[in-house]
Amino acid sequence: MMNVQSFPGAALHSEERAREVDHPSSPVARFGVDQPLRLDCGVDLAPFQIAYQTYGRLNADRSNAILIFHALTGDQHVANIHPVTGKAGWWETMVGPGRPLDTDRYFIICSNVIGGCMGSTGPASTNPATGKLWGLDFPLITIPDMVRAQAMLIDRLGIETLFCVVGGSMGGMQALQCTAAYPDRVFSALAVACSTRHSAQNIAFHELGRQAVMADPDWRGGRYFEHGADPHRGLGVARMAAHITYLSDAALHRKFGRRMQDRDLPTFSFDADFQVESYLRYQGSSFVERFDANSYLYLTRAMDYFDIAADHKGVLAEAFRDIKTRFCVVSFTSDWLFPTAEARAIVHALNASSARVSFAEIETDKGHDAFLLDVPEFFEISRAFLHSAGLARGLSRAR
Repeated sequence: MMNVQSFPGAALHSEERAREVDHPSSPVARFGVDQPLRLDCGVDLAPFQIAYQTYGRLNADRSNAILIFHALTGDQHVANIHPVTGKAGWWETMVGPGRPLDTDRYFIICSNVIGGCMGSTGPASTNPATGKLWGLDFPLITIPDMVRAQAMLIDRLGIETLFCVVGGSMGGMQALQCTAAYPDRVFSALAVACSTRHSAQNIAFHELGRQAVMADPDWRGGRYFEHGADPHRGLGVARMAAHITYLSDAALHRKFGRRMQDRDLPTFSFDADFQVESYLRYQGSSFVERFDANSYLYLTRAMDYFDIAADHKGVLAEAFRDIKTRFCVVSFTSDWLFPTAEARAIVHALNASSARVSFAEIETDKGHDAFLLDVPEFFEISRAFLHSAGLARGLSRAR
């Protein structure tokens, strides 16, 4: 009767997920011991690998490359069928022929971040020094670490300058970090539903999720894989809690209200009587099919540590001083995870550094997840920004 933490789909794709960790179906860039990734925690990570996908074609002068940074629970499969779940890519609303990120015009790159679990080295990967999975022996990583690794990937692909970097949420954090760290390598940037540092409230929600994972008896101190276990109950609850923050009260009311799930009267039990309960349980169940629990801990921690201004004596504008990159910053009125006030702070800092920046606040009740959904205003703003940047870049076929 009570199945709030059962998540029956957890083992459905376990073999496929395990295979994708070390031997992904997407292309892989491997870096040997002679090419270590210097992490902010002071560790040199080597060897390591980055799994990625590309769409479209790189033009002759290599000037049309766009790097997409994925959000917390995303991966490199932005516009293709996911090899584990069999579902469509997570940003097919934005990426593809004729879409704002037009694969007939641009060369699109998206990689799985370091610390992820879909082919890039992370806690679910095999530690070459021991032959066992890293688990919590994997060093803590940061947003700047992720960006440095992806800069190495761009080098490997022979691309000197990116036409644009694009990302929402954690992806937007990476996009901003990329422009601050590599200002001469980024012509334009589209930063969506993000900020330059995590708020105390966001850190608190992440801690709630991490504690849910670690409280699961099957977590086994992060060595669950050695016991044939999987803390899918705790990870599912963490996903449920996080998913609430991605929506708005108005969106929840519009989608579900207080409607019952397949019944007219309450069961007087702890079953999913309400549609919204059933929806959240589904989100938890589908998430644990494709994601590693330890990776969730690492990536949420990386977001918590992020603070661009901290490296510039607390002055955000100093991070973008004299930058030539063209920016477009987008927020959504109902996004309470990364509210418009934080987007405006980015714009003010860019203005103070004399950067070229446009800003749009889009009215919608779809919450933080609006950048992943069908929001025509967002599509048109993105398309117009890339069109303008393409003209300034001198890209052929820009129109």
